[in-house]
Parts: sequence; C-alpha cells; structure tokens
Amino acid sequence: MKFSGKTALVAGAGGGMGFEIASQLIRRGINVTLADIKAQPNAIPDGPGEWIYVQCDLTNADAVSNLVSTAAERFGGIEYLINTLGVLWIGKDKAVEDIDMEIWDQVFNINLRSIALIVKYAVPHLKKADASSMVHFSSIDALSGDMAPQDAYGASKAALIRLSKSLATQYAADQVRSNVILPGPALTPMQERWQGKPDIQLSVAEHIPMKRLGKAEDMANAALFLLSDNASYITGTELVVDGGLTALP
Repeated sequence: MKFSGKTALVAGAGGGMGFEIASQLIRRGINVTLADIKAQPNAIPDGPGEWIYVQCDLTNADAVSNLVSTAAERFGGIEYLINTLGVLWIGKDKAVEDIDMEIWDQVFNINLRSIALIVKYAVPHLKKADASSMVHFSSIDALSGDMAPQDAYGASKAALIRLSKSLATQYAADQVRSNVILPGPALTPMQERWQGKPDIQLSVAEHIPMKRLGKAEDMANAALFLLSDNASYITGTELVVDGGLTALP
C-alpha cells in the first residue's frame, strides 16, 4: 500500500484496534499522534515514524481542540484521521424500554459526540493537505436489530455511518475522503467478556462462516487500505470486516 501523507491522528489508540493501526502506521514511517483517555500503552513501536501519546477526555471540546492543535503543531499537519474509540457496556446498555437514559447519553457521548468533536477540529487541517482520509469504526450491530439488544451502542454506531457519508460528500471536492469500517466479532479489549474463555470464543466462532473471531490486525489491515493511496477513489462507503457473518441469510 502507498501513502502520500506523513501524519496521522488515531483516537482510541490506548489498546485494541486503535493501537494496532497506530503501530502499523508508525512502522510504515507515518508520524502518529495517539490519543485516548487510557494511560499510554507499552510497546509502541520505535519507528521509523515518530509518535506522541496524548491522554485526554475525547468527549471534552477543549481537550479535543488542544489535542488536534498539538498533533498539527508537532508534525506539521494532519493527513490521516482514524476514529476507533467507543464503548460497549454489556449489562448496562439494554433495550430502550429498560435502559437508564443516563447510560444512553453516556454511550452517545463517547461513541458519537467525541468523533464529531474530533472531526470538527481536524477537518481544517485535513483540507490543507493535498489529499487526506478519515476512517471511522462502526459495527455490524448497526445493520440490524437484536433480540438481546444494546440499543444505545447500535444506534450510535448506525448514526456514525450516516455522519461519515455526510462528511464524504461535504469534503470530496477538498480531496478529503471519509469511510467506515464495520467489524464483526473480534477478540479485542472491548470484548472482555470473551477474554480467557476459549470455550465461549469457539462457540461464537462457530456462527461465523470463516470459523474464527476477528483480530485487531484484521481491522487494522482494512483501515490502512482505506487510508492509503490505493483507495484514492473510495469515499462515503462502508467496509464490512466480519468473516462473512452478515452474508448469512
């Protein structure tokens, strides 16, 4: 894959998919600002790309404004924006009839407002580049209902798809692309309910046509493709990365 840009901002890079994407970009010589409310993770690659880690609350407008300014000043701009942050609160995020509306608001605050804030402050920098790209992470949960629902999560992830399409059309003439990745079941820190439970992992994998759970690397590979020059004519669309799960009848 070819990359014409040299700088990236990865929101939600404190672990899982975001950390893997940031690491792969750094190894390809991209200068990366990693951001998360979590503490800095271990084992961030040494290079050849440079990196900084900013720990901040990505739902706070002042914090996000400072983050974007820091990233742009440190590396001379922002050409790639990756939004992987999000929460899935099993047990608290329920059917809308039963959910505590404070939980509903918190989920939307993290899963949607934070991304809107990051885009709001990053777009002026993306527009200055000759060509730039955004990749946001939704979920296949956005595509259908669920008899055992996490309604706030699914609704917020569906809204993100709509937001990305709007961004794609608004900024296409500025050569700013916006696309969404929809992961299927993946063994990442978000799915802590599966960690250390191989029997449950095998049971979930049995329902996936490829008979395995996704990995952070699978999602990172898809994200890097959409960021790269190889995808220069792709914008306003979704890439499902789910081992064939949504292809089932």
